Formats: sequence, structure tokens, C-alpha cells
Amino acid sequence: MFDPTAFDNMKVVIEGALYDLDLSGEIIITDRNDWLNLAKLSRLFTISFQLRGEGHSKITAKLELESTLNNLAAELLPDSHREQLAGCFVKLHYFLEHKNDLEKFTEIERLLMENWGSTRKITQTIQYNPLMLSKKIKNVITIDFQRLVSEDQLDDLVELTALVCTTLQELDNLIFD
Repeated sequence: MFDPTAFDNMKVVIEGALYDLDLSGEIIITDRNDWLNLAKLSRLFTISFQLRGEGHSKITAKLELESTLNNLAAELLPDSHREQLAGCFVKLHYFLEHKNDLEKFTEIERLLMENWGSTRKITQTIQYNPLMLSKKIKNVITIDFQRLVSEDQLDDLVELTALVCTTLQELDNLIFD
């Protein structure tokens, strides 16, 4: 019988929580990827979604779960420091467009710090075409937990998906003003 890894168990919990929200009509899942890198023996799972319904600004949230060879070995090999390495890394991304305005960036940063705290690495990366005279830019926000998340925190992952959706709604309200 196949014994699922921490990555598999955590992926199932995240998928289940987000697909429940999709079925209830709160979000719409727009993309899902499950990659296995055979060269590095690593895994990466991503799932992207947006708020469902009219009147939203089409901000996309993407939740990313990654496991490396060291994480897998910690689970499968008895002498491999299981406590320190068994688990996955979690990152969140938000993709949105808004005015190129320092005040908007500051408001977004304040909102993210309130929701996610100062222990997460939060970055905003701006994309724009300098030859276009558009006043809108693309903002890619990344929230990096910068630590290993273990199976002991499965319940926290369900809460995490709720906070991702809350932040998505609050960013939508902030941008849509």
C-alpha cells in the first residue's frame, strides 16, 4: 500500500479546502499544477483562483506548496533528521493591476502586514511596459513563510486558505475603490 508523504497529505488538505470554496460559489479555481522534477526529485503544487461573481477586479491568488529531496528523505530515511526537514515550503502570490501610485503600494503593504504579520517575507514586484503610456501596472505580491510547514499544522492549512481568501477580498476592495 502506498504511504502518502507530508507533501501529499498537505496538498490534499489545501485542495479540499479550496475546492469546497469553489463548490460553494465563493471562488473559482482558474489553474492547478502538480509538478514532479525528476532531475532534482522535488515536487511543486500550485493552485490559482479568483473571487467569483460580478464586480470584482480579477485579482488572482496562487498558493504554492513545494517539497525538496531533503524533505522527502527526512520522511523516508530513519537517520535523516526527520524533525528538522520533514514537511513543505508554502508561498502565496497575488496578481493584480492598479494605478502606479505610491499610496496604493503603501496601502497594500499595510493590509498584508495586518493580515500576515511581520514574520513573513512580503514583496511587491512591479511589471510594466515602459513604451506604453498606461497608468496601470501589474503588481505581483509574494508572501513567503520562510520556514518549513509540517504535517502537524494540517489544521492551520485550512485556516490559511480562509485567510488567503479574506486577503483576496480585502485587496479587491482596496483596488476597486
